[in-house]
Amino acid sequence: MEKATNSARLEPVPSAPGAEQRVAPRFTLLIRAAKIISAQGEFVCVIRDVSETGVSVRLFHALPTCDAFALHMPAGASYEIVPVWQRDMEAGFRFASSVEVETLVNESGDYPKRGLRLSVCFPVTMNMLTGSCEALVENLSQQGARLTCNRMLAIDQTMKIEMPDLGGRLREVRAKVRWRRDRHYGVVFDDTFTLGDFARLAALLQAPALLGE
Repeated sequence: MEKATNSARLEPVPSAPGAEQRVAPRFTLLIRAAKIISAQGEFVCVIRDVSETGVSVRLFHALPTCDAFALHMPAGASYEIVPVWQRDMEAGFRFASSVEVETLVNESGDYPKRGLRLSVCFPVTMNMLTGSCEALVENLSQQGARLTCNRMLAIDQTMKIEMPDLGGRLREVRAKVRWRRDRHYGVVFDDTFTLGDFARLAALLQAPALLGE
């Protein structure tokens, strides 16, 4: 199972073979999950190393063919980035403006660290003991989702949500209602997604061509 960790360590990293020498010192950032936002949607990445001028990330699919991207950290910080290179499942970007490496590494901010959440919208069917109903997922994480539904649901109510799997077929995901506001609900999954499956599902829902054949 692939998991992201919040611990970080700084140490020098040599330049990749054939890559141009960078002026700013480069450091390792141990496996920090983040999301890359582009015109094609929001996608999961893992930050591998970062400097004041740029960042390299691990991907789980091809990079969207866009000119402008934003790197969003789980705690809420956002950085405009420009693509520089891509090979296999890795990509390098430069920051549109310089950043403070320590701030990025420590995710300093007014809000506590939280799990990665993507703003992806797609319809689902919820199956319960009282019957089935349609709902719309508004955002998704490895652990759960926020959705809207016209049926009144109870706190701690259990259900099976029909969601697409990585093969494009439907599968049932067991979930439980944790909170509600009007017709908006927060549900948690009994079985959470690995980071890789979460990333590939996000690509499937927004830009399936990025997954290749």
